[in-house]
Amino acid sequence: MASYNGAPYIAAQIDSILQQTFRDFMLYIRDDCSDDGTWEIIQVYAKKEPNRIVALQNAKNSGSAKHNFFRMMLEHQDDYVMLCDQDDVWCPDKIERTLFAMEKAEEQAGKETPVLVHTDLTVVDEDLRVLASSYRHTVNGNWQRTALHWELAQNTVTGCTAMYNRALGDLLQDEPSFFVMHDWWLALTASAFGLIVPLDEATILYRQHGDNAVGAKFVRSPRYLLRRLFDVKGYRKELAETFLQSESFYDAFRDRLSPEQRALTAGYGSLSQAGWLRRRWFQLKNRTVKYGVVKKAAGFLFG
Repeated sequence: MASYNGAPYIAAQIDSILQQTFRDFMLYIRDDCSDDGTWEIIQVYAKKEPNRIVALQNAKNSGSAKHNFFRMMLEHQDDYVMLCDQDDVWCPDKIERTLFAMEKAEEQAGKETPVLVHTDLTVVDEDLRVLASSYRHTVNGNWQRTALHWELAQNTVTGCTAMYNRALGDLLQDEPSFFVMHDWWLALTASAFGLIVPLDEATILYRQHGDNAVGAKFVRSPRYLLRRLFDVKGYRKELAETFLQSESFYDAFRDRLSPEQRALTAGYGSLSQAGWLRRRWFQLKNRTVKYGVVKKAAGFLFG
């Protein structure tokens, strides 16, 4: 768990983890210099559960949750690692269900295969009242689009539900020069070298509140669709970040990537310097396009 100024919610999250039906786990928490009492709450739990919780605090703020998470991902090369946000609530059998899917995937593909399992989420408000039973439906996501050419353009993995195995963790050697989010980088790595396994059932209550770094967007609402379609500046910024991330991914893994993957990641990364026509041709030819009519339309018009 990566924490920062989550005092109103972190106790409920820790409680939900300690109450899991699967008991053989350790909870590692790295706090990013909270100043709202979060660290003090964590210390109380760590003292009560010294054999279950390890709590650390950064010497200085990392600047973003993604950096705090990536630091922890590099620190913990265990058989299985699960990512955890500070403000959600886990269903009691989350670990059990996710681990079952992981072990099934490893049985079929081999433990040497990098595997990333992720699940659906139930979207709730800050008081845990249900807003939507399925996050996937809320964001109009297609979790079967796990091929690398799709993952370059659009992340399909929600990190706070994810579990990955040692084979995938071993591929994480250093923090990349640029990455949009830690879970997107994991998804790219699993897509390129192993498997992404989506579990079509909710395992957490995904809390929405004013301080969310990333939240559920109700993309089927007309208001959102119109705002999104005409947010030219925002869309171009997001697209530019995917180009930078692809370039960074190529630099990190060029020796491991297949010739086809090298051509794809290097080519997609180079689109930051390309004109409109070349971008459209590359994206259509290589299918590096987002899912959804509005996203495709925005990409075609403004990308």
